[in-house]
Order: sequence, then structure tokens, then C-alpha cells
Amino acid sequence: MAEEVVLDLEELRQLQNIAKRPRVLNLISSEICNLEKFLETSLKLRESASVSSAKPEVEPAVPVPVSSSVKPVSPAVNYVTLGTFSWDQDSEKVKVYISLEGVDEDKVEAEFKPMSLDVKINGVQGKNYRCAIPKLHKEIVPEKCKVLVKPKRIVVTMFKSSRGNWMDIHYKEDKIKPSLEKEKDPMAGIMDMMKNMYEGGDEEMKKTIAKAWTDARSGKAGDSLKGL
Repeated sequence: MAEEVVLDLEELRQLQNIAKRPRVLNLISSEICNLEKFLETSLKLRESASVSSAKPEVEPAVPVPVSSSVKPVSPAVNYVTLGTFSWDQDSEKVKVYISLEGVDEDKVEAEFKPMSLDVKINGVQGKNYRCAIPKLHKEIVPEKCKVLVKPKRIVVTMFKSSRGNWMDIHYKEDKIKPSLEKEKDPMAGIMDMMKNMYEGGDEEMKKTIAKAWTDARSGKAGDSLKGL
């Protein structure tokens, strides 16, 4: 199509050179102008098409493989309970001494709560140990407590919430048992004694006790008992 337009333009320009009448010249010039515009537009469209076709192809994204492997579940840790330990105190703190050799300080875990202590010692000659006091005698200050690992023992220092002396490191409820026994009437004991003597005595003893019993009820117990 463009080649045909070029040929038309060449021929119109030749006619323009030989034409003499003004009306003919105007018609030829107008047609030349239209063809030149058409040719210019065609060239621009062709250039645009060639540029778009020259764009590099975009490679499709390669999907990243997602690992479907299941993480292994770590086995539960078994602990040997350390039920034997020693302790001492002053008015401000309590110290617990755990006898155990070969302890790595980095493998000691201590959990302090206001009323409990839990110390876990891992990896001691292939074993794990635990020393726990579920309920202390009184409250402590967890943020001040600490653990010190020595060559042959572990020292746990707990600071008391309030100064004073602990009767035990374990919680023990102070129970004051009120006496339910009422004070016995002194005369009730005497009457029981007289009853026993009456049941086991002879006739003379029974007469004496019977008289004393009667006198006791009438308020003369002091004189009657002198004869017994």
C-alpha cells in the first residue's frame, strides 16, 4: 500500500511541474498533501509495530518448591528427682544446697515463683535431674533469687518476701487445736469415785457412802467424806 502511494506522489509531482492553470495546480497540491500525510501515518504505525515486536519475551516464573517434610518431634525429657538436699537461713534469705558434681552452669534452669522453686539440671553424665519445692513455707522475691554452680554442689539463694525465721522450708499450715474439753466439775470426780467404792464395798461401806452421797447433795459433803 505504501509503495503505491509513493508512486502516486511521484506522478502528481510531475503533473504539478507541467500544469499551468491555477485551479489544476491547487487540486494537485491538495492531493499531494493528503498522500504525504497518509504516508507519514503509515510509517509511524509500522515503526510502532516493529518496536513492540522487538520486546524480549518474559520468562514464566518458576514456582519455588515448598518443603513438605514434617519436623521431628523432640522426645520428652525425663528427670531424676532430687528429694534430698540441705538448707539454712538467716532473717533475709534461704539457701538450698544440692549435692551434685559435674554440673554445667549453662545447663541449669531455675524457675522461681512467689511460693515455689523448680530447678532443672540437664546433661550430667547422661542424666537429667530436678529439685522442686511446689509450695514453700512463705513467700519469696523471685526477681532477686539466684543459682550458683560450684564444683561439687549447687547453691540456690532465695530472698524472703518478709524478714523472719522459717520453721520449715516446706509449707505447713499452723493449726492451733482448741481444747474441746470443758473443765470438769470437781464434785463430778468425787461422785464417780464414791460410786465405784459403793459398788465394790461391803454393807458397812455402802451405808457410809450412801450417807455421804446424801449429805453431798444437801451441801454437807465435807463432813461426810471425813469418815471415808
